[in-house]
This record gives sequence, structure tokens and C-alpha cells, in this order.
Amino acid sequence: MASTTSLGTSSIAFLPSRYLSSSSSSSSNPSIHTLSLTSGQSCSRKLYGGIGINGTKGRSRFPVVNVATEVNSVEQQLNTISKESARPVYPFAAIVGQDEMKLCLLLNVIDPKIGGVMIMGDRGTGKSTTVRSLVDLLPEIKVVFGDPYNSDPEDPEVMGIEVRDRVIKGEQLSIVLTKINMVDLPLGATEDRVCGTIDIEKALTEGVKAFEPGLLAKANRGILYVDEVNLLDDHLVDVLLDSAASGWNTVEREGISISHPARFILIGSGNPEEGELRPQLLDRFGMHAQVGTVRDAELRVKIVEERARFDKNPKEFRETYKAEQAKLTEQITAARSLLSSVQIDQDLKVKISRVCAELNVDGLRGDIVSNRAAKALAALKGRDKVSTEDIATVIPNCLRHRLRKDPLESIDSGLLVTEKFYEVFS
Repeated sequence: MASTTSLGTSSIAFLPSRYLSSSSSSSSNPSIHTLSLTSGQSCSRKLYGGIGINGTKGRSRFPVVNVATEVNSVEQQLNTISKESARPVYPFAAIVGQDEMKLCLLLNVIDPKIGGVMIMGDRGTGKSTTVRSLVDLLPEIKVVFGDPYNSDPEDPEVMGIEVRDRVIKGEQLSIVLTKINMVDLPLGATEDRVCGTIDIEKALTEGVKAFEPGLLAKANRGILYVDEVNLLDDHLVDVLLDSAASGWNTVEREGISISHPARFILIGSGNPEEGELRPQLLDRFGMHAQVGTVRDAELRVKIVEERARFDKNPKEFRETYKAEQAKLTEQITAARSLLSSVQIDQDLKVKISRVCAELNVDGLRGDIVSNRAAKALAALKGRDKVSTEDIATVIPNCLRHRLRKDPLESIDSGLLVTEKFYEVFS
């Protein structure tokens, strides 16, 4: 597989300057853009599951109160300060080798609907380092200011209920630009911390639903990263399965129900020697990347030296890769803009489905993800049409983890998928 440095050099301008100025300036009124939407506009006609906005007002006789809203506003205002004080992250462009893993991550940033990445490999191969280094490359998105769910001001499917109600009333929405969020899910997290909690006492005494959003709310429209995902407790796996399937998180407790959008890119990493994933969760990952230990002695020395340089002076090390990081960020931005215009021939679509059918892949997720990944790769290379080479590059990552029928069987290395691909496409 080709390395990420050879994936094309197309570029495109970032968001308009009026948005850039708003994200870099202070939080005064001129820097916050407003959007007034009425119930007659398109965003009020379509919601998740085909439920109209008007139906949300009758969900409960209790009003909904989010105690995290004011806190979230302060967090957004102090976002720049927190970034400066955060510990330095190893640059994505400085990672040597592991091209398959890096490509899968980049394709998911370009098209989040691919469905995430499952990274399995030996200990000490840079899985967690690579995922966390992705933070610097994440693009900016428009969110409603002060909303704890990172609601999209234009897409009702990823709007919180409170934002929808404000849209119905015709209120102005304050909009800011912020980078896509990456949330770490610790193995020892409690279900309340992941899903959010409800204050029962306040609900009974004051007649309001006081809800404290959890990690799933924070990860909405962002990335949820689970290190050592194969060691995650079963009850948390069930929560992730439910949210990944519906795109919504529902907290049910003592007859009170609160729902909020939870659409995220699920990225997991782990060591196969420590146990395999349940097939249900494995199927939720759009792509699967295998990472191996580098065997070339000179390459190993280079990795050791680069890491030593970073540990000695992180800021200086990051500065040496600043130009490469900026170029890669520009390439991702261009690919995201080009993605909607990328086309794939009907003949290629049929052949992709033939490969999936002849490999006995259950369901249609394999077909969908393979099409999306091929389009994302074409966009990353700066082309508006998918080629056979694009499909050959991504289809093993999209299908090999879907071939398992027995939980005791190991994941195919991709050779079976590759053989079937050449048999069908020849």
C-alpha cells in the first residue's frame, strides 16, 4: 500500500475568511455568526427516523434542563488557552511506516460515514500514538455556541432537542467554528459517565429533567477512541453498539427518558493476543487495519531516533514537521470538499457487490463501506472518479473483518479478499 506522502498533492482553500476570523478572534458578539431558521425551512421537515420536530415538544410533561450548557460555553471560550497548555502531540507526518493504518484514519476523517477504524497489532507499534496524532489534522466544523452536544446548525439529524425547539421558535442560533473533537473512552469508565446521568431528586421535586451529558454527548460529530477496545466491559460494549446503530443515546431511568444525538467516528485499537472482539461490535467498525512490528533494522533505528528527538524537545520537533502537517491538512480539506462530486461507475459498483456476495459477507455494510472508502481515496488523490486501483487498495480493509463466522476464528489477513477481488475484476 502506498504511503500517505504519495496520495496526491491537490489543495483547496480553507473555509472563507469570515469564518476563520471568527474562530481566531475573541468571543465578542462580532465574532459569533447568527443563523435564524424558521419552521418552514428544510431543516424542520426532516429529522432522524422521520419524526417531525413538532413531535419532540410532546415527549414529556417535564421541561428539559441541561446543567452542562453554561459550563460548555465557558469551555468553548477557553478552548485556545487549553490547547496551548495541553501536552504536545507527536506529529502525524513524523510517524514512520504503518501506511495502512494511516490511510484508514485519513479516509475516515475525509468521510466520517465510513464508520470508523479497528486497529489491531502487536504491542508498541504506535497504534495509540498514531490515533492521537490525528488531532492536529482534524478539520473545523460549525457548531451551535454553548450546546453540549456540538449540534449542527444546519442538519437536524445531529441537533439536540433544545436546539430544535429554538429553531421552531425562530430564534437566532449563535454559530462558532471549532475543530472536530476527539474523546478518549477509558476502560474503567462507568456507564453513567459514558451515557450521562439524570438527577432524580430534582426531577421529582422541581419537575425538571436535570441531565448531565456524558462522553457520548461530547463525542457527537467527533471521534470516540477506545484503546484496548477488546478489553472493554460487556455493558459498555452494549452501550456503544446501541449508539453506533441508531446515532442517538437514550438514557432511561425511573420512567424518565432523555435522548440526544451521538453520531461519532468509532476508532478502536488493541492487541489480538489479549482477546478478540465480539462480532457484533467488530461489524460496526467500517474498516480494519492490521499493524505489524517493523523488521527493517535501519527503519527501527530511525523510529528510535525520532522518538528520542521528540522526548528531548517536543516543541522544536513539532516545528520541524509544521510544513508537512500543514500540507496534509490542506490535502484533507480539499478532499472533503471534493468528496461530494466523486463518481463511481455502475460496473465497478456491481463488481464490488459481487466480491461481497461471493465471500459470503453478511449484510450490506461491506458494500456500502467499500464504495465510500474508494470515493474518499479518490478524493484524497485529487480525482473525481474512482478507479479500480482505488478499490483494490481499500477493499481488504473494508471486508476482511466481516468474513468471520465463528467467534473463535481469527481475522483473515486480507489475502482471501484480495484473491477474490482479482478474480472478479479480471
